[in-house]
Amino acid sequence: MNSRSFWRRPQAILVAMLLLAGVAGLGMARAGQNLFSPGLHPALKLADPAEGPSKTGFAPVVKGVLPDVVNISTSKVVKATNPFSGNQDDIPPFFQQFFGQQFPGAGPDGRPQRPRDQREDSLGSGVIVSPDGYILTNNHVIDGATDVRVTLSDKRQLTAKIVGTDPKTDIAVLKVDGNDFHAITIGDSSKVEVGDYALAIGDPFGVGQTVTMGIVSAMNRGNLGIEDYEDFIQTDAPINPGNSGGALVNDRGELIGINTAILSHGSGGNEGIGFAVPVNLARQVMGQILDHGKVNRAYLGIMIQDVTPAIAKAMNLKDMQGVLVGDVSPNGPAKKSGIQRGDVITELNGKPVPDSRTLRMSISMMNPDSTVKLKLLRNGTPTDATVTLGTLPAAQEEAKAEEKGSEGALEGVTLQNLDSDTARQLGLPASTSGVVVTDIAPSSPVAASGLNRGDVIQEVNHEPVKSVAQAEVAIRKAGSNVLLLVNRKGNTMFIGIAK
Repeated sequence: MNSRSFWRRPQAILVAMLLLAGVAGLGMARAGQNLFSPGLHPALKLADPAEGPSKTGFAPVVKGVLPDVVNISTSKVVKATNPFSGNQDDIPPFFQQFFGQQFPGAGPDGRPQRPRDQREDSLGSGVIVSPDGYILTNNHVIDGATDVRVTLSDKRQLTAKIVGTDPKTDIAVLKVDGNDFHAITIGDSSKVEVGDYALAIGDPFGVGQTVTMGIVSAMNRGNLGIEDYEDFIQTDAPINPGNSGGALVNDRGELIGINTAILSHGSGGNEGIGFAVPVNLARQVMGQILDHGKVNRAYLGIMIQDVTPAIAKAMNLKDMQGVLVGDVSPNGPAKKSGIQRGDVITELNGKPVPDSRTLRMSISMMNPDSTVKLKLLRNGTPTDATVTLGTLPAAQEEAKAEEKGSEGALEGVTLQNLDSDTARQLGLPASTSGVVVTDIAPSSPVAASGLNRGDVIQEVNHEPVKSVAQAEVAIRKAGSNVLLLVNRKGNTMFIGIAK
């Protein structure tokens, strides 16, 4: 058979097509091998292992920090409540009507059994801060726990002892046995600036060690109602449930904060606004706990408040810088140093005091019995004061009051004469003088001034008032700017009102 006759036969044509397809497939397979096998295709270049990795991210920083961050799991027993005492006669007729003798929770004899206590488990994070096993975390992570377990990055599980806690800053100190732990490098949070890189490391949702990145969004955040003492670092590095107590580090791997809270608007997840306790504050709290077993805070013995535009205008202040002394404790350090109600504190140890939060935080981080130098404005005249700080006493019980009266000189404000019985109801000495604010209309201009129901107005523009009539005369005399001295639950403060 010659070649011509071979190509003419249908079978031969089919065979030829199959042969050609096989050759083409082999070629495509080889081409594919070259395309998808980097070691074979000449256009692709593999990294040379001898050159080493090229790191432009945070991997080296994270690698050094991960062993310092631990998972914290806690357990606590929650006591069950029993609505019935166990006597059949104590079961309300409602339950007997629908369930008879065998209502839910009843024993074999038909009587209610005592509910069992429940065990609750929770997860959080912590940071090893010393080779001998001291760990910083949040108080809310271990609050009420009867069992605290720490899981290290190498999967070892250790039982931790609670050394001490400070709920006012949400800081807690734990201790695990050992003396060769990998400890984090402590940074200086006072040098952190807005815009710095920030890495949040913890165990969100219990999925395991997780690193998220962002920047420092703000410093010195306070007045958020999260803790009693707030000086937070705000960051947009994602912080989620389980991150609490974990590390916020800078781009050098230094600890700058303890991740504490998020602003989530009820979603429970990250929305780009997270808060961390600055490491300088956490370190100071830890030192107090290790030295004394608790935190002993210093105090001045004054009630302080910010200078509002209305107060600045009423007091003829050039600006709103400084902190107004609203009250002075009778036997406190400030009283002994001559500080008076109405003074404006402008400097503390040579540093400006822009607001009450700054002064409060600065004093709280000092040791009792230390000495501070203050610069004041008293009736517009600069003066100095040196104060030896005391120890912050326990908080006193607060009183509440609801009173009624008749509307007076301030639009929308109802005042009433203060008698001894009303003073006692307000938790004040029977000898307290002034007039009581019994109602404030929501639409009144005064509603946004800070004046509250139950406040006792004792002075109007520095003039004492002992009756509603005197108060009305003084308020009208004051003109458009009224400065009130009010007694609120035993402490005095100034409130400025622009009529």
